[in-house]
Amino acid sequence: MLTRVLFAFGLISGIAAPAAWAQETKLVALGLIDHEATQEELDKGAELPSPHFNTGGIAYVLVANVKKGDTVEITLNNGDTPLLHNTETLAEDKASFLLQAGKRGVPAGGWPEGTYHAAVKIIRDGKPMIEETSKPMAFE
Repeated sequence: MLTRVLFAFGLISGIAAPAAWAQETKLVALGLIDHEATQEELDKGAELPSPHFNTGGIAYVLVANVKKGDTVEITLNNGDTPLLHNTETLAEDKASFLLQAGKRGVPAGGWPEGTYHAAVKIIRDGKPMIEETSKPMAFE
């Protein structure tokens, strides 16, 4: 009888332990940059070059502990108007995930006047889990 109890306890502990150790999904970095960001740049935490009227403009998000089936969407916005976006549904769990949307160069006619920000939405099981925006900035 004691063996059965220990066996059952081992099964319960083995199933419950991974859930207890699971990491919460969180934003590591969100913002705007004048070139395609690399994970190494973002991991360093150094100040990144801001976009200007004569450079590229790219919205980026680095997320930790995303799960298979999560949808990550990043949008480059001018005020309330979305200009460029990128969406990806993950095929597997990832400890970190970088997604970007924008232009590497200056758009024809230049960047429209206004303030720009990055907006991210992470959806799990059909429900928004994280929705954040970066600090607005002008492309001076």
